[in-house]
Amino acid sequence: MTGPALPQALEVLQRVWGYNEFRGVQGDIVRTVAEGGNALVLMPTGGGKSLCYQLPSLLRPGVGIVVSPLIALMKDQVDTLRQLGVRAAYLNSTLSPAAARTVEQAVLTGRLDLLYIAPERLLLPRTLEWLHRAQIALFAVDEAHCVSQWGHDFRPEYQQLSVLTAEFPEVPRIALTATADDRTRADIRQVLGLQRAPEFVSSFDRPNIQYRVADKSTPKQQLLEFIQAEHLGDAGVIYCLSRRSVEETAEWLQEQGLPVVAYHAGMPPQDRSRAQERFLNEEGLIVVATVAFGMGIDKPNVRFVAHLDLPKSMEGYYQETGRAGRDGLPSTAWMVYGLADVVNVRRMLADSDAPEDVKRIEAGKLDALLTYCEAATCRRQLLLSYFGETLPEPCGNCDVCLNPPTVRDMTQEAQMALSAAIRTGNRYGSAYLTDILLGKDNDKNKRHRHLPTYGVGKGHDVKVWRSVLRQLVSLGYLTAGPYQGLMVTGRARGILRGEVQLLLREDTVKPRTSKRERAQATRVAIGAHDRPLFLALRAWRAERAGQLKVPPYVIFSDATLKAVAELRPGSLQTLSTISGIGERRLAEYGSEVLRIVRSGVHEEQRRPRGTVQAHEFGLVPQDITWETLAMPRLSETPPPLLTVQEEVRVPVKPERPVERAQVEAPPAVVTAPVEPGVVREVQQERTPPAPTALASPTLPSPALAPAALKASIEPPEVSGPQPHPAVMTALQELRRELARETGYAAYVVFPNATLTALATRLPRTMAELVGLPGLGAKRIEAYGESMLDAINTELDD
Repeated sequence: MTGPALPQALEVLQRVWGYNEFRGVQGDIVRTVAEGGNALVLMPTGGGKSLCYQLPSLLRPGVGIVVSPLIALMKDQVDTLRQLGVRAAYLNSTLSPAAARTVEQAVLTGRLDLLYIAPERLLLPRTLEWLHRAQIALFAVDEAHCVSQWGHDFRPEYQQLSVLTAEFPEVPRIALTATADDRTRADIRQVLGLQRAPEFVSSFDRPNIQYRVADKSTPKQQLLEFIQAEHLGDAGVIYCLSRRSVEETAEWLQEQGLPVVAYHAGMPPQDRSRAQERFLNEEGLIVVATVAFGMGIDKPNVRFVAHLDLPKSMEGYYQETGRAGRDGLPSTAWMVYGLADVVNVRRMLADSDAPEDVKRIEAGKLDALLTYCEAATCRRQLLLSYFGETLPEPCGNCDVCLNPPTVRDMTQEAQMALSAAIRTGNRYGSAYLTDILLGKDNDKNKRHRHLPTYGVGKGHDVKVWRSVLRQLVSLGYLTAGPYQGLMVTGRARGILRGEVQLLLREDTVKPRTSKRERAQATRVAIGAHDRPLFLALRAWRAERAGQLKVPPYVIFSDATLKAVAELRPGSLQTLSTISGIGERRLAEYGSEVLRIVRSGVHEEQRRPRGTVQAHEFGLVPQDITWETLAMPRLSETPPPLLTVQEEVRVPVKPERPVERAQVEAPPAVVTAPVEPGVVREVQQERTPPAPTALASPTLPSPALAPAALKASIEPPEVSGPQPHPAVMTALQELRRELARETGYAAYVVFPNATLTALATRLPRTMAELVGLPGLGAKRIEAYGESMLDAINTELDD
């Protein structure tokens, strides 16, 4: 990435997200959109698509409008952004009318940086009229492949998004998707008016995912052995083709003692919502689902995705397997499939009411997937080749590379199987044909015992013939016939005449490895020395997430915790160098992480559940303004604390996240230092932040000297003065009382670092409170006198 927007973009990237550089084409996309251009982005799941529109929304004045198809995706994204200190909200059917009006007013008054909205709501005339009165930074259309009827998730309302071009021609538009063939891309450009927009294609390779496909014999038992051997205790997604299969598989796995929930479109909405919430918020939970589950699931530490049935296309398979290992750590895409799967999928396609041209396209996609399943060469090379990407060398991380199959000339066996199908009338299934080939006598095949093909295949066992028939169907030499049987296609003529040689893979029993070896191959690669600390950090993360009512990965990803466990930082400065720890997370969680690193353990503490009691996004209704909530001077009377009954939220900090927060900074007008015409100037009146669930404590200005920075947020050294026990107890009780009065969690009133500093330094005057960790002017005004009363009472007794 080059150009005038680069310095500011990199500064925001590091400060908000905690990353020092962009990945792949991210930087070029951010620059293009930040400078007012349009873009079409193809980036694999987990490749960082969201950043490509979130960061430009912070660089440009106004609010970024994100069109998103699913409620779950909106909530997940907003939870994560608010944890990063970004002012984000969503508009969907889960909001009450009053809450929706508050969000709309926040957009009009410039108090939001990002707004997620469903296409159905966006298309309402009232919504379009309201957006015309707002300052819009950009429009981002996520899951843009839904625009195309050729895509695997077509949604008719997406085709109406052409209104964005007509109604807001000057606002930048960015369309993003993980998978889209040439036809789908053309539709995206046409509908969204992106004919002249540059196309950014990131690599589709996910090297951390190990791809594996096995012959289906006893699918549930195969699945159980796979999970127990390699992913016990890990989060995973299991895909089944039918609702009945979902329920039966989930129930069976539960009986085996695994933590499993079911999910499919036939379940009551509240049950689906509960299952999804559990999957997002609980560690190590497995969901068994149809394809109705998954779009918008942003959980990064899904360690495996399993398919018990064959997907319908390579795009669908890639999209679904891409939900594993979004954090970049080792993960597995595991699938079993058999002849029945191939026949069923082909029959469903043949019996559909789709136009013939659509059937031809879908048949081609299915053929590509079957070729992938029957591959005798590197699976990753085939997968990437389908999406137009070349991998020069075999990947070394798929089952074919790890256990190369045997391929041999099986033209004669293919002729036998095809002849058996023809001579029995192209109307019998694989089991019947196998009995004919093996010469098995039963009541059903009496009429065909005289055939030349009867018993011709006795030289092979059942497994070989099952494999031959499956591969013949997969390769298109056999297909599902009108009588629920197998029928020879015209493509087989060359094989029957001996004009074509057919090489097929042998399904041999793979060499067994120990459970330890298989587990080490796929489990998060953490050394034995670092694993205890990693597990302690995960336990802390789970508790913290429960307090904030957000998924654990919103706090920190597994990859970040792994890096912390391996680096074992001793200071906030060192901790801030770890990827994924930005300014907000450093301030919010840094001291707690360092405490766990020092002690090596995490002791769970009882804390109030939840952090806020009213509005979902920390926004205030229209009749309350920033001026009415502004911080008074020290000489004025402090404002009364808001009560739970008032159902009013103290707003998040009003300055744009593009600018760094300052401790006790007076209101000022700030202009972003970028060249005119590239990223427009952002002028914002600064108001010191109120103590909220997501704003504790405020980071010091980068202008502070390193010593001042350390003094303001570094936890006290263990070897220094110790806290006064009686004062510590009194302050803890005071914090509990304030938490009950305000409806905030105790650590939001003031964090543990502040509690310890107060009990150690024992301030007696308001002036002595200034500079203590976590105590800005707002907290001093709100709670200072109560703190001093508690301290003086204990010391004067």
